[in-house]
Amino acid sequence: MTEPLGEDLTRLAALHGVAVSFQPSPDRTVTASAAAVIRALAALGVDAGTPEATRAALAARERELAGRLLPPTVVRWSGGDGPDALADLPEGTRLLIETEQGETRASLAQLPPGVHTVTATAPDGRTARAHLVVAPPRLPTPTGRSYGLLVQLYSLLSGRSWGMGDLGDLAELAGWAGRALGAGFVQVNPLHAAVPGAPTDPSPYRPSSRRFPDPVHLRIEDVPEFAYVTDPERLRQLRERAARLRETVLGKGALIDRDAVWELKREALELIAAVPLGPGRRAAYCDFLAREGQSLEDHATWCALAEVHGSDWHRWPQGLRDPRSADTARARLELMDRVDLHSRLAWLTDAQLTAAQRTAREAGMPLGIVHDLAVGVHPGGADAWAQQDHLAAGMSVGAPPDAFNARGQDWGLPPWRPDRLAESGYAPYRRLLRALFRYAGALRIDHVMGLFRLWWVPQGEPPTEGTYVRYDAEAMLALLVLEASRAGAVVIGEDLGTVEPGVREALRERGVLGTSVLWFERDWDGDGRPLAPDAWRADCLATATTHDLPSTAARLTGEHVELRDRLDLLNRPVEEERAEAAADTGEWLDLLSRLDLLQGTGGGADTSSEEAEIQAVHRFLLRTPARMIGVWLPDAVGDRRPQNLPGTWDQYPNWRLPVADAEGRPVTLEELAASSRLHALMEVLREEG
Repeated sequence: MTEPLGEDLTRLAALHGVAVSFQPSPDRTVTASAAAVIRALAALGVDAGTPEATRAALAARERELAGRLLPPTVVRWSGGDGPDALADLPEGTRLLIETEQGETRASLAQLPPGVHTVTATAPDGRTARAHLVVAPPRLPTPTGRSYGLLVQLYSLLSGRSWGMGDLGDLAELAGWAGRALGAGFVQVNPLHAAVPGAPTDPSPYRPSSRRFPDPVHLRIEDVPEFAYVTDPERLRQLRERAARLRETVLGKGALIDRDAVWELKREALELIAAVPLGPGRRAAYCDFLAREGQSLEDHATWCALAEVHGSDWHRWPQGLRDPRSADTARARLELMDRVDLHSRLAWLTDAQLTAAQRTAREAGMPLGIVHDLAVGVHPGGADAWAQQDHLAAGMSVGAPPDAFNARGQDWGLPPWRPDRLAESGYAPYRRLLRALFRYAGALRIDHVMGLFRLWWVPQGEPPTEGTYVRYDAEAMLALLVLEASRAGAVVIGEDLGTVEPGVREALRERGVLGTSVLWFERDWDGDGRPLAPDAWRADCLATATTHDLPSTAARLTGEHVELRDRLDLLNRPVEEERAEAAADTGEWLDLLSRLDLLQGTGGGADTSSEEAEIQAVHRFLLRTPARMIGVWLPDAVGDRRPQNLPGTWDQYPNWRLPVADAEGRPVTLEELAASSRLHALMEVLREEG
């Protein structure tokens, strides 16, 4: 039984947003351990290690809040009432507002959207300064409905890629899907910079930096300086090696080897970087350096230092662990050529990402490329090094135990400190959003519930010994709406699984779409049977599956159960798993049949039963009011394998599989474009959508 936390510790935790209990289900409350609460407070700079320290910290916090005129960040929604924090100021308090645009005002009336500074001066002489976020009340609802493709970019190889899919392939896919298929978007995995080193963690959801993209995705031949390399023979040799690497994946059954791809591309990019930039290109590069400023300098410095000292900054010489130290400044000068190289690679990747989005829009896509924002970053990577003052030391993000995972989850990602974010006006969060929205027609936010709270797990402890820490969701949402509105972009929140009451409603109020996956959409408050299409929500991206789930073909045939059985991942007899999976699939097929969706498949008389069922699944999605319909690209060619199998590491080749057909044969982008099976499925969406 969990030991009671005590009144003082409970009150202190509440004042700092640290939860002392949580509800895994509406009828069950679990109390957090005192140790977890104390360690979470310690990560926020609050000493609660003894009863005496707890009482002192509680008294200090209460005095601070009682004497505070304003919180560090205040939110105002355009057209709404003034923020409570300003309404509660003492009568006679004077306000002075310095707008983001450089104007000075004495009133909240008609403030433009932006992040401003407000200074309050009370009649008793007290003053306070705060960041004032002014945001539109909500994002505009997407006009009409659209359908599009979902794909893990690395898995999409063409006859030109160097062993894994790249940004040239993405532009080709978007241009073809927009013009030939009538698609409105292409959604990809996070393209954030990975932590270097062999073997590189292949997961795109544990990056070194979310702020900058990974140059491994560059199409080498599309870099303008490629044509002027002074050693073309060396470049030809690298391209030949890349062709052999591509062939091992496409023709010999090899896994995608990101490290081998990067080894070749890095050498090619070093040759390209030796080519002097022309005046126009030099001016564009200088503009990029000026725009990105300290963030880019930190990122490029970390990359250069990692080449010398390894990819975990915790193991670097002591003086280099601080990005602002004199030792780091000296090392940056000594490594200036490498720092400039990594800065230029960030620029080149940003340019190709922007070009892919431009290609998508020119192909008629209303949204274009949907990018994915991971929950956090690797603890040893560039962002964790550069943003130490904004991260909670000794903590990791995860999930509490639930009906699907009794041991909980530890994702190994350090969380942002909500107090430091608020004090900075959410500066790193704003910079991150602004960078992504430059080349995203829409942004998918993984585990969007993290805008409200995150499960903090103390390092060295199991996930069961964690607790929730709350964030200022209003501020996080306001900045999200502000930056998305400025970019004219849509936001999709991945809100699958256990979601705190009120979260979906708050997101919907601000125009953030949700995520609905067919197999999870059941009448959980009623008989538990599949949810009829007219009962689905409209404000969502609806799909049949995702990268973390079985493909539709595998689920229809039950092959996902056999895979987990072969890998010894089942917690009960395989016969029970087979029976439950068959019953689940059978209920859905029965509903599809009753809705007459299994009739008249787009493939004609030769259409297989499985292919007909996959088409019927997507007809069903079209019957829902969902504003966006996503087709998992491997589903279009009958791929059996999941891209990621949660709960595995070495047992399964997560994040390393090319798109393949029903027999497991890799399918190139060119073959996809000519696939009759893919065209038949997409014709269903064109005709019925």
